[in-house]
Amino acid sequence: MEMIRVEVWLYGPLARYAGEQSQGSYAELHLQLPVGSTMKVLQDRLGLPVEEKGITFINGRLAALPGLVVDQQVALHDGDRVGISHGQSMWPFQYRFGANLTPEVQETFREREDRGIHHAYTDPDESSSNLSDRQEEA
Repeated sequence: MEMIRVEVWLYGPLARYAGEQSQGSYAELHLQLPVGSTMKVLQDRLGLPVEEKGITFINGRLAALPGLVVDQQVALHDGDRVGISHGQSMWPFQYRFGANLTPEVQETFREREDRGIHHAYTDPDESSSNLSDRQEEA
């Protein structure tokens, strides 16, 4: 089977999915995947639940955001570099305007009524219920 080599960087709590290669707050992996592999194949290989995945870059292009997971079918190629941050990582929305976007993110922003201009991509009701849960725990 023909393989591709992909460089993967996991940040924050996601570094634990690198096992012994974790450096605590980050991990750098060099993985071989079958030709035709997608981001979903990579995540499955890592055992990384989509719910934990946050800001994701492929070759420096924004590919996904928390609550805006549009990268699952993006095909990976030999030599690609993938960076995945934890879903709780913050990235000010203002910086998106200068970010290089994958076609999937561009299309999703174009299709949205708000054009992707807001602070969160999660359901506001879900976010407020999670906040209530956290406040009750405190």
